[in-house]
Formats: sequence, C-alpha cells, structure tokens
Amino acid sequence: MKRQTALSFVAVMGLLALCPAARPIAAQDKQPPTIKVPDAGVPQVGTIEGTYVRAAYNNEGYVILGYRAANGSVGEEWLMLDTGMTLRDKEPTYKLKRDAISLSTPDGGTIPLPSVEEYRKGDVRALQNRSRTMRDSINYFPPTASRACRIGFFSNVESGAHAWDEVELDRNRGCVGELYFKIPGGIKYGQYFLNVKFQDSVIRVPFRILTKEEEKTLEKHYKSIRQQVKDAFAPPKKGGL
Repeated sequence: MKRQTALSFVAVMGLLALCPAARPIAAQDKQPPTIKVPDAGVPQVGTIEGTYVRAAYNNEGYVILGYRAANGSVGEEWLMLDTGMTLRDKEPTYKLKRDAISLSTPDGGTIPLPSVEEYRKGDVRALQNRSRTMRDSINYFPPTASRACRIGFFSNVESGAHAWDEVELDRNRGCVGELYFKIPGGIKYGQYFLNVKFQDSVIRVPFRILTKEEEKTLEKHYKSIRQQVKDAFAPPKKGGL
C-alpha cells in the first residue's frame, strides 16, 4: 500500500475550502488565489492530496476521501465518496457504526448515511459506472496503516458481498470503501463536510463541489493552493511574534 507520513498534529479550528477569494477572474488567472478558511468547528488538521482528494485527522483518527465522481454529478440525487479511514498511533480498536457518519451540505443541513434498503431502492448504476473512470487514488494513509480492510456499509445484491452496519478500525489497517448519500433536490455547488464520529472526537473532511470556473482555478494554481494548505496547518515558529 502506498503510504504518506502525516503532518505533525496541530489543534487548528477549521479546514481550507478550495474557492478563491472574491476578485476579478482576470486577476485569478495571473496570480494564485487566496484561500478562505471555513470553520469546521473541531480541532483537526487538513491536507490536499489531489485535485479531488481531501484528508483530515486529529490525535485519534484519520479520514481521507476522493470525490471526482461526486463533482461530476451536479443535479443528481445520489452522491458517492471513495473513503478511507484508520486510527492514529496507540489508539485502541474502535467499531465505527453506520450512525457515526453523516454529510453536511451547503445549505446547512445534515444528511445521515442511508440504510442498505434505502441505498438499494435508489438507482446508482450510472453513478457507479461513471466512478470507474473518474476515480483517484486515496492511498495516503499514515505509515502505521500497512494492512487493507473494507468499509462495507453498502453492497449490491448482484455482487455477492455482504453489507455491514459497522467496521472495526485499528491503527494497523487502512480501511476503504464507498459511501453513498441521498441528496434532497440533487447535488448542488458549494461546501460540504463528511462527518465521522470516533470514540472521543469528530473529524469533518471538507470538500467543495466546484463550478467550472472554480475547477479551472484549482487546476491552474494547484501547487500554490496545496502549499497554502500546508502553511496554514504548520506549527508556529518558536520565537516568532
């Protein structure tokens, strides 16, 4: 499994949204945009691992997601996220249950993870077919997560795989799987958060459904934006003001 060493933990409020500060489009094309910082409301660190790959972690847990397919599904009823989770060093094994996961939407609402029955009543075949060609690697786990496991909250009847209402997380396993949410009125542009409740804390991974202009801006200035994210969560320098 491909692994990446996580940044040192810093108790920082909020996560970076990938939207430029308000200024003329011409100015955005000439110089990197300034990143806004939405308030996640919990202490955590955020990282960008790809154009459509986001991660967040604290001293207890680590969550990463890929959302390229979701970004290409504006107006559709079902949103799918490729998701990975693990526990941080020295944390005891934890059973993550279905009701510990939810989605915050741009209008301020919160959507729970649906049941297997609700999921199977929805027609997600087109979304699944699209995701096969619109998928990014999310194998950016802490070094301790050297073994793989499945997040099996959902399964299709024809696949033969079982769906579970919980997944056992531990520091040595990087668990991955697809999460689905039914969005009333369809997927809209704007800021979302994937919320995951661990034993003693909550992690909220931000991702933004981008407009075409925002997408172009991000792709054009990706390196600069990623560096701004790193700088925002870097520990303060000793002896500084």
